[in-house]
Amino acid sequence: MKKIKFILTSFVAVFFLSCHDLEVPVENALTSSNFPIRTEHFIQASGPTYTNFRGSIALSYWFLQSLSTDESILPARGGNWYDGARYFQLHQHNWNPDNGQIDGTWNWITGTITTINQNIAVVETAPESPAKLQGLAELKAMRAIAYWIMLDLWGNVPLLTKFGVTEKPSTTPRKDIYAFIEKEVLEAIPNLSGDVNAATYGRPTKFVGYALLAKLYINSEVYIGQKRYDDVVKMCDIIIGSKKFALESNFAKVFDIDNGPQIKETIFAVPFDNIAGGQFLARYYLHRAMRAKYEIPFTPSGAINVQEEFLVNFNEEDDVRTKMLLKGKQYLNNGAPIIIKTTKRGFDQDYKEADASAAIDYHLELVPKLEYRNLAAFDLGNDEKAWAQGYRYAKFFPDKTSTTRNQGNDFPFFRYSDVLLMKAEAIMRGAAATNGDTPLAMVNTLRKIRNASELKELNLDIMLAERGREFCNENWRRNDLIRFGKFEGKWGLKTDADPNKRLYPIPRSILNINPKLTQNPGY
Repeated sequence: MKKIKFILTSFVAVFFLSCHDLEVPVENALTSSNFPIRTEHFIQASGPTYTNFRGSIALSYWFLQSLSTDESILPARGGNWYDGARYFQLHQHNWNPDNGQIDGTWNWITGTITTINQNIAVVETAPESPAKLQGLAELKAMRAIAYWIMLDLWGNVPLLTKFGVTEKPSTTPRKDIYAFIEKEVLEAIPNLSGDVNAATYGRPTKFVGYALLAKLYINSEVYIGQKRYDDVVKMCDIIIGSKKFALESNFAKVFDIDNGPQIKETIFAVPFDNIAGGQFLARYYLHRAMRAKYEIPFTPSGAINVQEEFLVNFNEEDDVRTKMLLKGKQYLNNGAPIIIKTTKRGFDQDYKEADASAAIDYHLELVPKLEYRNLAAFDLGNDEKAWAQGYRYAKFFPDKTSTTRNQGNDFPFFRYSDVLLMKAEAIMRGAAATNGDTPLAMVNTLRKIRNASELKELNLDIMLAERGREFCNENWRRNDLIRFGKFEGKWGLKTDADPNKRLYPIPRSILNINPKLTQNPGY
């Protein structure tokens, strides 16, 4: 079930019913006196918030969170995907305020905040009721999530909480954004629903609020220079103690095309459907020749690879997370090899012999190493050899039910496994243990259900590797590397170690519109 589609459709219907002045009396017209009143009204009135929020969660935001790390890489192939070096810059950490992905992410999340403020303004006009309190709490929790994204990516950002303000805002310090988020969530939680079911799926519940606070607190030392690891444990214990969530025995189902409210690991997900608003990660990772294997109605992009250094995290073949890697020789579901009909030069553009045009059948084989034909252009070449370079990570299963390139897989934002690992990490960093839990036992509980071997010891490097295995492609790698002090490391073609890159620059286009904003250091 994709609730986001229902929410958006309902809101559009409400909008047109309430805004058109008909010449005949309409007994059931929606007016300010009867809408919004009931719980479903407030869900409908909040529709644009959720529609906007899903816009780039698995697109430009994902690029910033993954391509800037040792997790994923998007090289060019024959000029394809070079796109003005925007992905090359993310890989090398030499981005600037003109980078298109940074600009796109800023516009997406600030646009979402503006929409939330507008929806809040509508809801605030409704008569007082428990439904109104819950509707406002959900919107403010969504605004807190949006501001957490800005806090994490940019640090010091403009703070806007009213719709229709024309005065250009100045920059608000990171510590004040942090305090705003904490206050908003703490005030929202009492009015958020404690139910975890299909009716609340895709919207903030009390447990989404606790998960957001845990994420805020575990990064507190990075954000504001304060250790709040005991608070991390407190938030995680509330979620664990609710017994409303559990680790799933079938890891792949958490990310499949029919994932939804039945997934017990999901605390908060961004719903997608494969018609009006799909996500695209599956098509980015699949090789172009894998269309038939997955029975999809389009040719995949085949662009994104797993960074070679990241592969060390997938060190156990029986681990279900390792099994999501696409590597080596590839086969159709019936066991037949995936054959690409090409020529000797079509396979290798550098082949110069007289029989270069001779036809060959190439059994697709994905190899881990990237070999650049044009290093300055981040380009592997435009032959079958180049397109087969780099392992892929197929976490979000391809949606063969789609008639377009849109995927129906919902995107998990907070998962129960993250709560367990955050608690374990917080104890490792100095928090008092509770309920008899030890970091090693908690990590091994997760590893057992993922069919991984039992760990005999645990340190922060091992914890980071575990998080890499568990949350690959889920928008957490940059956040994790910064917190673990590894974001200045070397991988691929990256050698930059400037700690200023822990924050992105405010886009130049935004500074040109609003010179009252202050650019981040180093840009």
